[in-house]
Amino acid sequence: MIGLLAVLLALVAEQSGWLDGPERAAYDLQARLLAGLMAPDAEDEVVLILVDEQSLEWALDTQGQGWPWPREYPAVIADFARRAGAASLTFDVLYTDDSRFGVHDDRRFARAAADFGPTVFAALYGEEAARHDRFPQDAPVSSATVEVEGTGGDPFPAFSRATFPVTELAQSAARMGNVHITPDPDGVYRRLPPVTRFDGELVPGLGLAAFLAGSEEPPGLRLEDDGRALRVGERHVPLDPDGRLILRFERPGAERTRLRAAAVIQSELRLAADPEADSGTDTPVDPAELEGRHVMVGLSAAGLFDLRPLPLDPRAPGVEFHATMLENLTTGNFMREVDATRALVLVGLLAFLPAFLAGLGRSSASTALAIAFALVAPVLLSGFAHAGGVWLPLAVPLVAGLTGTVGAAVYNYAREGRERRFIKAAFAQYLSPQVIERLLEEPDRLKLGGERRELTIFFSDLEGFTSLSERLSPDDLTRLLNEYLTEMTDILTACGATIDKYEGDAIIAFWNAPVDVPDHPRRAVEAALECQRRLAAMAPRLRGRAGRDLAMRIGVNTGEAVVGNMGSRTRFDYTMLGDAVNLAARLEGANKVFGTYTLIAESTVRKLPETLYCRELGEIRVVGRARPVRVYEPVARLALDAAPERYEVFARALQTLREGRVEEARALFASIADRDPPAARYVERCTRLLERGEAGDGVWELDAK
Repeated sequence: MIGLLAVLLALVAEQSGWLDGPERAAYDLQARLLAGLMAPDAEDEVVLILVDEQSLEWALDTQGQGWPWPREYPAVIADFARRAGAASLTFDVLYTDDSRFGVHDDRRFARAAADFGPTVFAALYGEEAARHDRFPQDAPVSSATVEVEGTGGDPFPAFSRATFPVTELAQSAARMGNVHITPDPDGVYRRLPPVTRFDGELVPGLGLAAFLAGSEEPPGLRLEDDGRALRVGERHVPLDPDGRLILRFERPGAERTRLRAAAVIQSELRLAADPEADSGTDTPVDPAELEGRHVMVGLSAAGLFDLRPLPLDPRAPGVEFHATMLENLTTGNFMREVDATRALVLVGLLAFLPAFLAGLGRSSASTALAIAFALVAPVLLSGFAHAGGVWLPLAVPLVAGLTGTVGAAVYNYAREGRERRFIKAAFAQYLSPQVIERLLEEPDRLKLGGERRELTIFFSDLEGFTSLSERLSPDDLTRLLNEYLTEMTDILTACGATIDKYEGDAIIAFWNAPVDVPDHPRRAVEAALECQRRLAAMAPRLRGRAGRDLAMRIGVNTGEAVVGNMGSRTRFDYTMLGDAVNLAARLEGANKVFGTYTLIAESTVRKLPETLYCRELGEIRVVGRARPVRVYEPVARLALDAAPERYEVFARALQTLREGRVEEARALFASIADRDPPAARYVERCTRLLERGEAGDGVWELDAK
């Protein structure tokens, strides 16, 4: 049922047109990826001569000719094609107006085209901006039209208007071909009709006209398969329902022979002036490059406005499109769409199989395997089909397969996830999300017991919260506290912390349990800095409710602790115990000594990356510990960059104090005391030492927790 629903949903999406864009994008991606692989081993049968930017510059700089060029220039190209023995010569340029250089210019071009022989000129058939609604009397209809057998009810599009080359050129052409092309709805050109209808006659597209002109014996044309195919000689050309050929882009533009029009003109002028010239050495282009090949002349300079988005290139010369059709005809390789029945069977299989796999297994691995199959199988099948010349839908089977897989996974979850949902519902109020996930993976951990792990422990407390709670009403205090705790908790959990508990305004959290967090010291310090930044940002809106600015003291320590489920057999919590935990709590309170708001232990600092700067504040001896602890204050990068000298002076003063030079240390501390609270505290300490005549050992004794 799930597979059937997935197929129906995918077909509805296809019929609604929602998948047309992704389907075309997938086709273009396949064309780009497979173009080099599908390129025929034989030499390219089509050569492009392009009027590019360099050719325009050459004509302007050396000949003083801007665009449009004199018809003498394409005449020289025709002479070169005749010298080279090209199979055909096609001009994808509309010569619909008399030459601005006079009729003799058109006649020169017409003579060159006639002398060459299989020359094809472009005609434009359409509905707008065209000059004729029927063939003009002076246009040779025979060169502009083709005969197609079995044309009753043919699928070819019809046009009511047309524009033809000037009379001299039209009469010299072996063929004329339609250059009107229409892009797909996304603006990319992928299809074109090989034949269109005008004035009761059938006219060939430019690529087909070039193929017919270059054939020693023009092949016959015949419609087959109820108008779904056009036979061109021995070639079976598949058509879509609108009578269009889907072009098969086999050869990347970089692999096609492209010549500059200026280079070809220079080569012909050189050879015409000096018949003894070596065509392989003395000319930019060797005529042998064109021998026996179809030549198409087009525009690639951006200013000539004939660049078109093709599947292989978003800015390809328009002639590349017609050249691809000509190449498809010469090689006999075409693209065809898979028929609807086969497509439906494929969509059904690719929907049912992954849904069956996902429904059969009960683990995340089986679901992942099913999703991988739903993703990979359509891609591979469509790719292989494209390589074989078949446009096999990709978006529809992908949607069907993924919908079926997700549907089966959801069904599995609804059928077999009751135990997991029970655990989450029962313990969400007591345990962190990480602990719950660990319990879901290992239900045996739902019992008393613990393990020894290295943790980074976080204690925080609001300064003066007791007095604040006495001034505010219970409702105001609760709202204020909830807003504060929510903001801080979001930061901690985002940094991977496990929230141990809340004690009034205090937050206790830790990293590296129950799940491994390799960089837990860095995460803890970054979380502490972000908490202080967030509280500062909240200050304006909290000040009016609290009556003063809120300040938070934080202590961070890294060390071994016992962590696990602790409590009674009927009620327990996931928490931690140990000396490292106690020290973190003492560091939170020790902020009062230094006038700071964040203190971290040396054990944490040693494991921080160099990008996190922490300045040493000194050593403290906390209640319950004989050995002093070296403590640091993390400094935000912006603060460090704003006043680096302040921290340098503090470090020098601290070292001076340790060396017993109390008077000198006091002077250094005093120089920054007005903007550095720890320095101000050290000034007071140094003053007391001097009054007592003591050097001191630099250790602060904390006589309270």
